[in-house]
Amino acid sequence: MKLQLAMDVLTVEDALELSGKVAEYVDIIELGTPLVKNAGMTAVTAIKEAHPDKIVFADLKTMDAGELEADVAFKAGADLVTVLGVADDSTIAGAIKAGKAHGKGVVVDLIGVDDKAARAKEVTDLGAEFVEFHAGLDEQAQEGYDLNTLLTAGKESGVAFSVAGGVKLATVKDVQASGADVAVVGGGIYSADDPAQAAKDLRDAIG
Repeated sequence: MKLQLAMDVLTVEDALELSGKVAEYVDIIELGTPLVKNAGMTAVTAIKEAHPDKIVFADLKTMDAGELEADVAFKAGADLVTVLGVADDSTIAGAIKAGKAHGKGVVVDLIGVDDKAARAKEVTDLGAEFVEFHAGLDEQAQEGYDLNTLLTAGKESGVAFSVAGGVKLATVKDVQASGADVAVVGGGIYSADDPAQAAKDLRDAIG
């Protein structure tokens, strides 16, 4: 299982500092949506230039103009981009078309999708690289949130998937046991007193 760092920071400087500390322990470096919106595609280019051996993931959360937005990010150096699972199939297909043109991939983010397992199968048939079973920060903050809901849906989908939604050292083995291809960790790394140690602990836990 791959380990993905989700950088929910706002500046290129902070992103470079954080990624520099933990890159050796992660496989995928994600530029969170707030970073992409605040800093633009220059952030994608900066991270790819700093870490050319890593998979750089631009969390665009595209809802429309899939081919256009994906093309912009791929040209900037992204290896993967996200399109929302609630978007029209044509939007997802457009992004995937751009991915094929660049030899890169599209991840479909299922945040806000009710029947995640069913939609995961549909978008995989469209050509998604993998599907992200995702609960956002606002959902995680609600009373009764349970990561296991995502893990169960991922298992049921039968497709390649990642899990994002409060994954941390205490739960990463559960994510691995669910069959996930990628564990996405944000605050569990960047909010730690020692982000490098936190990333190393996660890497050691999943092997």
